[in-house]
Amino acid sequence: MRVLVTGGAGFIGSQVVDGLVERGHEVWVFDDLSSGRREFVNTRARLVVGNLADPLAVDRCIAEFRPEIVDHHAAQIDVRQSVTDPIHDAHTNVLGSLGLLLSCTRHGVRKVIYASTGGAIYGEGRSRPATEDHPVNPEAPYGASKHAVEHYLYIWKLLHGLDYTVLRYPNVFGPRQNPHGEAGVNAIFIGMMLEGKHPRVFGTGVQVRDYLFVSDVVEANVMAIDKGSGEILNVGTGVGTSVLDIVRTLNRILGTTLEPIFEAARAGEVQRIYLDATKAKQVLGWAPRVSFEEGLRRTVEWHKVDVRDARH
Repeated sequence: MRVLVTGGAGFIGSQVVDGLVERGHEVWVFDDLSSGRREFVNTRARLVVGNLADPLAVDRCIAEFRPEIVDHHAAQIDVRQSVTDPIHDAHTNVLGSLGLLLSCTRHGVRKVIYASTGGAIYGEGRSRPATEDHPVNPEAPYGASKHAVEHYLYIWKLLHGLDYTVLRYPNVFGPRQNPHGEAGVNAIFIGMMLEGKHPRVFGTGVQVRDYLFVSDVVEANVMAIDKGSGEILNVGTGVGTSVLDIVRTLNRILGTTLEPIFEAARAGEVQRIYLDATKAKQVLGWAPRVSFEEGLRRTVEWHKVDVRDARH
């Protein structure tokens, strides 16, 4: 099929592109390269540089390519930036996505696969692991903007027949994640600890998240090409891992004894959430394959190579 991946030069999106190309799909990438990297884009995919918040650029891309599927990863993903600048967050995540949906209906797209968030949409986990029926009470504008698009997808299917599958991600980690960014505690800790620096922990470090290796996310996207019509699905491990667990595991992998430096907790961050992915197994046949520690080992090895390449 012809598949357009928005955000396809980014950490997750670029690896979704790889998975789609490997399975024989024709893939285009739409990305503004603000956080993605051109070298991450598969050489068998075509890159179109453009901003999700520019509806004319989005429409030109879709009109030319005429994709059957749009896999939508482009977004403002920084929770803390959404707190300080909620208008920018909504402009990108809500209005940008609305422009995308308008172009999809205008040019005959069959289905949208939407990368949503299970880590930020539910707020504090009242019941854990959280199912898709858990109350939606985001504690930062980022969670609210991502959730709003889920409603628009339902409406677009109702009014225009545009099919969709929503995948609610937990905290995804793995190769290509930026160790200098604001999102991705695993990558940030790896980057610091490889340099012999003590990891900075905001709050007590006992806050618990669901960490899913990126290759498992890729599989969920590939499966959603022809399954999961009109469904909202958690993809996660069902296991909570604390920030201090990450530090301990990385010390074990790296052979270090770097103790964390504790700093004040930050606004808008959920303390305890992990996801029940039973429905994804029933609907897609999906289940996570890579353990947390094995995923960390693979990520460490990638960062070591990336650092060496950067020095040369």
